[in-house]
Amino acid sequence: MEVDKHQLFRRYAGNPILVADDWPYTVNAVFNPGVVRHGNDTILLVRVEDRSGLSHLGVARSNDGFTDWHIDTEPSFAADESRFEETWGIEDPRITPCEDEYMIVYTGFSRGGPLVCLASTRDFRTFERRGVLMVPEDKDAALFPCRFNGRWGLLHRPVSAGSGTTGVGAHVWLSWSPDLRHWGDHKVLIHAREGGWWDANKVGLGPPPLLTKYGWLVLYHGVRVTASGSIYRLGLALLDRDDPGNMLVRGNEWIFGPERDYERSGDVPDVVFPCGWLLDEAQQSLRLYYGAADTSICVATANLDELVEHLHRHCICGYAHAVGYRCTIAASEPIAISSG
Repeated sequence: MEVDKHQLFRRYAGNPILVADDWPYTVNAVFNPGVVRHGNDTILLVRVEDRSGLSHLGVARSNDGFTDWHIDTEPSFAADESRFEETWGIEDPRITPCEDEYMIVYTGFSRGGPLVCLASTRDFRTFERRGVLMVPEDKDAALFPCRFNGRWGLLHRPVSAGSGTTGVGAHVWLSWSPDLRHWGDHKVLIHAREGGWWDANKVGLGPPPLLTKYGWLVLYHGVRVTASGSIYRLGLALLDRDDPGNMLVRGNEWIFGPERDYERSGDVPDVVFPCGWLLDEAQQSLRLYYGAADTSICVATANLDELVEHLHRHCICGYAHAVGYRCTIAASEPIAISSG
């Protein structure tokens, strides 16, 4: 059996690219940034945790996306503690360019638990709140950048009461809306597996879904609970371009996980948590921005074609497929595959 030791995502040698000491005011940690290109800049919308323990969002700008970051001198998008949905801060933004705006789906930490909120901006200097999209407990959400038959699609991860003890798991759902306010036609899109898999029991969305020539590429995290704590790792799935509720292929293996000291040691050890990525279509190159150990911000790069080829060779069904194949097992949920 041939063993593939090739690293699909290659860490930037200058990681971490941003740490708390880079901030122009006192904070505890910076992590889990959303990312977008805006003009000539790469913009990171960063989760910033101050020493109260609560989080707000800050903007960092760079011309090359790796170095020479210019950081807003005060919170760019602060939590509004007078709003029930933001009482204990705001977290983990995912940015989606939609028509002439940038839609920001973020987690509000309310007195009733985490929930999914929406804001928009045109310049990353002023922000308009657009309301609550999903009630507690729900998070890890992002919009598709276009409408399908007039409807908006949202990927998100609700958690039912007792999911950690009843064995029902926490899964990635797809929901639809005609107006970004009223949501329905909910369905589970990516089931957490059962047993000892890397993505058993609890999964969640990483960056917003990415439109490629192959379909919608989805990067999701799986949480493996061990005797010494949880490990957050990343895997891939591919959705149909015209109907993202149709799974084409889902990976069996995790492709990126905590290995370096800055990922394994921090406020929350053994975590790589991306909320944004950028595709250079000319080079077919991806830049992945992620939080490391809930402490700092890092970046890794990958080739899109290599990712998709690896995904098809390591499908959840246990068989290798040609690129463009639709796996009926990956498309069936929940997936019942033995480890034998």
